[in-house]
Amino acid sequence: MEKIEKMEMRGTIIKTLEGVLRPGMRECIRWLESTDFFTAPASSRYHGAYRGGLADHSYHVYRTLLRLCNAFNIPSDATPINSIIICGLLHDVCKVYFYKESTRNVKNEQTGQWEKVPCYTIDDQLPIGHGEKSVIILQRFMSLTEDEAYAIRWHMGGFDDAARGYAGGVMLSNAFQKCPLAVLLHMADLAASYLADTREGK
Repeated sequence: MEKIEKMEMRGTIIKTLEGVLRPGMRECIRWLESTDFFTAPASSRYHGAYRGGLADHSYHVYRTLLRLCNAFNIPSDATPINSIIICGLLHDVCKVYFYKESTRNVKNEQTGQWEKVPCYTIDDQLPIGHGEKSVIILQRFMSLTEDEAYAIRWHMGGFDDAARGYAGGVMLSNAFQKCPLAVLLHMADLAASYLADTREGK
């Protein structure tokens, strides 16, 4: 994945979203710009655990999802580009105002002394889930198609706590059977999280 500087990433994401001609998208973009979406990390310790990591991760998911749809010959009438953009770039809006900067004590292996190092901690302002939270937030601004809602809701796949129970597992399986976009978004999220190099400065 090509390296994109922070301000360029912000502009690239906004320009891509502006290409989606759907009522409410303009308001959604304005809201994103008013939040920490472009400065927040993607996680507290793992992929994208740095300032701007959420935007980087979202862009990588979008680009990977686009490639996967092409690789699996998903027809454009079944999964239009608008859906790919919305699901790829906005699947993790649940992480807006989710992390806060903090410090933790770490033992310096060379000196044996404990030192305070910067870190991110979770401060969930809207504790109603993960994928479902993104769906709820987005539907404040625009109507999602059923496929978009399935895909965003279940983009964590089996890593979603809800999927670990019997009923949740059945729902996840049904969603994946009904909606190829949901399967591909989960695959794109995994690839962007574990394969794409999204570390700061790389």
